[in-house]
Amino acid sequence: MARLSQYHLFLVPILGLSMLVSACARENPPTAAKAVSLDANAPLQSIVLGMGCFWGAEKRMSELPGVVEVESGYANGEVEGSYKAVLAQERALRAGRSSKRNHAEVVKVTFDHARTTLEAVLIGFWENHDPTQGDRQGNDIGSNYRSAIYYSSPAQAEAARKTRDTYQKALSAAGYGRITTEIAPLKVYYRAEEDHQDYLKKNPDGYCGLGGTKVKYPGSANNAATAPPAPRLEAKALNYERQLVVFEAEDCAFCKQFKAEVLDHWRSPVPVVRTLNSNPPAGWQLEKALFATPTIVLFEQGREVSRYTGYNGDHTRFWKWLGYRLLTPEQRRIAFESGTERPFTGSHLDEKRPGTFVDPITGAPLFRSDAKYDSGTGWPSFFSPLPGALTYHEDRSHGMRRIEVRSASSGIHLGHVFDDGPPPTGKRYCINGNVLKFVPDAGH
Repeated sequence: MARLSQYHLFLVPILGLSMLVSACARENPPTAAKAVSLDANAPLQSIVLGMGCFWGAEKRMSELPGVVEVESGYANGEVEGSYKAVLAQERALRAGRSSKRNHAEVVKVTFDHARTTLEAVLIGFWENHDPTQGDRQGNDIGSNYRSAIYYSSPAQAEAARKTRDTYQKALSAAGYGRITTEIAPLKVYYRAEEDHQDYLKKNPDGYCGLGGTKVKYPGSANNAATAPPAPRLEAKALNYERQLVVFEAEDCAFCKQFKAEVLDHWRSPVPVVRTLNSNPPAGWQLEKALFATPTIVLFEQGREVSRYTGYNGDHTRFWKWLGYRLLTPEQRRIAFESGTERPFTGSHLDEKRPGTFVDPITGAPLFRSDAKYDSGTGWPSFFSPLPGALTYHEDRSHGMRRIEVRSASSGIHLGHVFDDGPPPTGKRYCINGNVLKFVPDAGH
């Protein structure tokens, strides 16, 4: 439940206290919830499960056959059972101001024994999150996001441990570490506030997690009905020198948004590929596990050098992230700090071949060479940009009043436009040559 930015954490450029709060923190502070008891002898049996943020856990568990109700809540802590109290306690724990145990965000799963089994529900639990991450799940970090099974009978305890041991063998075979899931008797449970019930039904564009490890439970009926995991990318089909990989998840609204707003218009010089497999190409190395989707990783020489996690529509921020990897220090000074190169020192001043000047990060066309002319100023000058290529901004720096022009695709600073140019426009687009890339026409 984080939306990064971006994860409210989501990402939040990542870290510190916002890592503890996550996107869930954007909710209004709720009123305290009352404790709810569980009756293990009821015709419909319930079990309480912690899978990280309860928003996604509620949705995933509600989709299992035979599950009749899923309720978000807080369990097995020593503080008040409310969202506000849980977040406050996690902050206190991180700051060393408290030693009280915090609640886990959990879901109470009620299922019909005539239609399913406890084992099937637990299999769904194991497969729908990563139980090896300790006090975190996806991009949500803190003890309140721990993986947990809180049982209300000896039979539930036995089933929890048995399925854990079976799933551990499958995880180990797939290269994962030990399961950290807490298995303990249910001591206290609080129903979460109404805002958190059926959250993803109310907010279908909510947090996209990775949806588990993609490791199937051995011998489960799910295996026959579930499509095989997405194939791992083959390194030989990628650019070893520099390659972007977009790690996605099925049914991820932010992944679809990133594809529509960025990938569908891709012209950047860096090759990009998408995958639903959370592993890097064979022989390549990630610096750390993936936390959420989409995560865009830049590999150089087969090693991760940078990543951008989450997307909420801020494409300028994404291009700035990539630009810091692609541009030289001098280019970054111009592009991101509105700098200016010294006259007669920049690139492309004498470029006269037919072709197109493009954004060095996105590859989007900015100017055609037939709109370029020699202004005598020492900077590449154009009397007209390509349609939609630029945005215009008032600039009052240095005691002057000018019109700054930026690339519409990446938002980088290019230069200024003046009213002393030649016909037919009478404009002079005075551009820093070092933030232009020239692409000659075919045959030139």
